[in-house]
Amino acid sequence: MTRLRSASSRRTSIPITTRSPRSGAGFSRRSRVCSSRCWRWRVRWACSRWARDGTKIHANASRHSALSYEHAGKIEAQLKAEVAELLAKAEVADRSDLPDGLSIPDELARREERLAKLAEARATIEARAKERFDREQAEHRAKLAARDAKAAATGRKPRGKPPQPPVEGPRPTDQVNLTDEQSRIMPVAGGGFEQCYNAQAAVAAGSLLVVAADVVQATNDKRQLVPMLGKLAALPADLGQPETLLADTGYFSAANVQACGAAGIEPLIALGREAHHSSLSERFAEAPPAPDDPTPVEAMAHRLKTLEGRKLYAQRKHIPEPVFGIIKSVLGFRQFLLRGLNKVRGEWNLVTLAWNLKRMFVLSPAG
Repeated sequence: MTRLRSASSRRTSIPITTRSPRSGAGFSRRSRVCSSRCWRWRVRWACSRWARDGTKIHANASRHSALSYEHAGKIEAQLKAEVAELLAKAEVADRSDLPDGLSIPDELARREERLAKLAEARATIEARAKERFDREQAEHRAKLAARDAKAAATGRKPRGKPPQPPVEGPRPTDQVNLTDEQSRIMPVAGGGFEQCYNAQAAVAAGSLLVVAADVVQATNDKRQLVPMLGKLAALPADLGQPETLLADTGYFSAANVQACGAAGIEPLIALGREAHHSSLSERFAEAPPAPDDPTPVEAMAHRLKTLEGRKLYAQRKHIPEPVFGIIKSVLGFRQFLLRGLNKVRGEWNLVTLAWNLKRMFVLSPAG
């Protein structure tokens, strides 16, 4: 059978063929039409300019359930002292009366259980600290190698102090959440900190479709660009080859610029925060001459100063930002329902899929 669905955003009503309880012909016919239209839409919406950004989504856990390494040590010492006190009471239980309601075996079992959970939490924090130390140690060695290479090339001692080596071991403020240990404390818009995940998305200019999505635990976006390049490379060819990638200063690093060049993508990543309300002369100032034999970062910095580069980068604000705003304020998705990194990644994929379906409905031709 066929029924009509009216939509305020469309000029005409759309006939929708539903599946008959006796036959699947209507459903199959509708599926073939939708598949054909979706294929044409994919070709139509292919775009060579994509923007990348991230947003903090609240985890299904409270920040008040987070336990720091220092506080865990204090509670552990308190519980061990209470266990010793209970054992001492048990030794004299036959010679003296115990307070009403006090069951030494129950109290001991309760504290032993809490001590086991505290030990597990501290072990998790220590494992994370070791991973962080290994990563920072590798970065420290890379900085020293670059510093030595620069000194050998110029024949002069580099300016500034040498980079400080990382400190091994957990910090007193390192935390783990007892409800969702894979979530992290992150700064949120408007100030303050919440238990969150960092949701990432690559959005195509023009169509505003999300072409790649991911969820990470890192607060900083700098290490999220290279994994997303791999996701973009795995997309079907009919979606178009990305030629330009727009991203804010949170994604800037020399390694990220080089990775974009190696992938055949021209990056436009801000080198720093831009001042608001620039003057007319600054907005339309001529770009300085291009440097001779520039590095990838110098070439990108020069392009960002040209009129064309500034015009392209200005589009970044109205490509991914409206997507995040509508997902949060219109679709009402501000907090994950599931717990654990793999599960929230699946949930974020469903959310971006819902956004894409909503967007495809708007972009589809009437009739």
